[in-house]
Amino acid sequence: MSDSKCIMLIDREGYMVTKTGHTEDFDMQAISALVAGSYAATREMARLLGEEEFSVLFHQGKRDSIQLTLVGDRTILATVFDERTTIGMVRLYAKEASQKLDKLFEDISQREDDGSEHIGADFAKTAKDQMDAVFCD
Repeated sequence: MSDSKCIMLIDREGYMVTKTGHTEDFDMQAISALVAGSYAATREMARLLGEEEFSVLFHQGKRDSIQLTLVGDRTILATVFDERTTIGMVRLYAKEASQKLDKLFEDISQREDDGSEHIGADFAKTAKDQMDAVFCD
């Protein structure tokens, strides 16, 4: 368990897909939009430096910090944490969650390509369950 305060899965357009943890203190709509904007700006910075994009961003504050991890082509995993954990633990668990979610998204994409199954109403719950499995007890 990473001891993170909360984890959010946000699409690149700035919409919250799902979240877990203590999120009552945050304006989730604003954070989602700002995470997407931050990634868009960083993507351009990476391009100027000759990179396709940066897959992980980290912002450290006095009290709370946030790590943004690119998941697949369309989503960003945002992990908010404080001094109860270390950046190393967050990176380890975020990488694991990112890989599991990416695999899940690939499986869904392949099913859609086959025309056999589409993303259902339970998609956000499935993604949240995957995040809970990695980050929570």
